Amino acid sequence: MTDDPYEVLGVTRDASAEVIQKAFRRLAKKHHPDLNPGDATAADAFKRLSAAYEILGDSEKRARFDRGEIDASGAERPPPRYFRDFAEAGGEHPYASSAGFEDILSEDDILSEILRRRTRADVRTRGADIRMRMPIDFLDAINGTIKRVTLPGGALVDLPVPKGAEDGQVLRLRGMGEPGLNGGPRGDAYVELTVRPHRFFRRDGENLRLDLPISLSEAVLGGRVEVPTPTGRVAMTLPKGSNTGRVMRLRGKGVPRGDGGRGDLYVELRVVLPDADPEFVAFVERWEAGKTQDPRRDMGG
Repeated sequence: MTDDPYEVLGVTRDASAEVIQKAFRRLAKKHHPDLNPGDATAADAFKRLSAAYEILGDSEKRARFDRGEIDASGAERPPPRYFRDFAEAGGEHPYASSAGFEDILSEDDILSEILRRRTRADVRTRGADIRMRMPIDFLDAINGTIKRVTLPGGALVDLPVPKGAEDGQVLRLRGMGEPGLNGGPRGDAYVELTVRPHRFFRRDGENLRLDLPISLSEAVLGGRVEVPTPTGRVAMTLPKGSNTGRVMRLRGKGVPRGDGGRGDLYVELRVVLPDADPEFVAFVERWEAGKTQDPRRDMGG
C-alpha cells in the first residue's frame, strides 16, 4: 500500500491546491470513523488521508516533499549519499568497500519499515461499537421496562426498553462502547432484544391474540367472563350460544403505539367440555336434537 500523498489522495503531482482540498474532503467524508463505526479499514484509510493532506495541504511542506527534503510522514530525509562518496573517502572509511553499499540498503529497508508502522498521534479515532443480545419477557416488551445490562467490560448500565418493543429490535446505549484513540469519542453499545414467547398471548403487529377456554354452560347461556390482558384482567360479556372459534375484540388492550394509543386484543373462544359426568352423559343420550346435528355438513363428501 503506497504512502505517497499524491497517490493516497488520488491527484496528480501538478494538481492545484483547490483540487487537492476537494479530493481530501470527498475521501475523508467517505472514510470518516463517525460514518463507519467499528470499521478498522475505514479508520486506517482516514489516518492515511489525514497524513497525506497534512503534507499536500501545506504549500511549504508540499514543496519540501517534492524536493525530497521530507518524506510522506513529514520526517526529514537525510541528504542523498552515493557509493562514490564513500569510495573516494579512502580505505580507512568504513564504506570504502562494496560491503558498505549493502549496509546502506539495509538501513534504508529498516527506515522504510519504521515509517510504514508510524501512526499519527494527532488523529482522533472514534471507539468501536459493542453489539449484544438480551432476552426479555413478553410482557416487559409490551409494557416497557428498565433492564440492567452488563457490558463486556463489566460495567452495569440501565437500559430503557420502550413500550411495544419487538423481537429483534436493536436499542442503542450512546457512548457505552469501546474508548476512542487519542481522545476520540467512545463508540456505542447496541443491544438486540430477544423476546421470549408468552404462554397464551401472541403478537400480531400492534394487536394481540389470545385463545380463551370457556365452559359449556358459559357457551350456551352466555354471561360475564374474566379475560387476561397485558395490563390486568378485565370483564367481557359472552353472548348466548358462543361457539368455539368465535373471535371477540377488546379495544385498546393490545400493543402500545408511538402515538400513545394501543392496538386491540382479539379473543378466540375455545369451548371445553366437562370431565365425564353421568348426569351430563345421560342428558346428551336423551337429547334427540343433538343426535341429528351434523357439524361437518359443510365439508362435503
